[in-house]
Amino acid sequence: MGSGHMPTLEEMKQMADKQAAPLLEKLKSDPNNAALLMQVGAIYYTTHRFTEASAYYNKAVQIEPKNVAFRVKLATSLYGNGDVNGAIAQLNQALSYDPKDANALFDLGMIRLQGKQDGKGAVAAWQQLLKSNPQLSAGRKTTVQKLMADVMTTLGDQRGVEGARSNDAHK
Repeated sequence: MGSGHMPTLEEMKQMADKQAAPLLEKLKSDPNNAALLMQVGAIYYTTHRFTEASAYYNKAVQIEPKNVAFRVKLATSLYGNGDVNGAIAQLNQALSYDPKDANALFDLGMIRLQGKQDGKGAVAAWQQLLKSNPQLSAGRKTTVQKLMADVMTTLGDQRGVEGARSNDAHK
């Protein structure tokens, strides 16, 4: 590829298949190797092939159901594929094993906000993230606080509009 050339989806698909080939070959003799499954899932995820990524992440989760990191990866690929409810279910399952997992809480907030337009649910997840992870890096903490402030501003604006609407309805 020349410099500055953005790969097409077809080129990305070919690159992913080529990159995954040796791992897929290893999986033939070791189909329950969760680490290999996760590597293949990651290749497909980075090339936006969320259906394939979800399939490999899901197999890894079936092998190690209590692995929170695996469930978070599965959730993000499900979300990338448009399965908002499936993604939230995986994150809630992950949090049932580790209620303080920073990645699961952050992603839960993002998916609630973007996938469900649930600002209150997003803020609740991020508040839990900040409360249960005092060791969070300053950069990540700032990002979460900014997201929360943006959502709270939006929610405040919506309340004003809803209040005006309900006042109109009662006239």
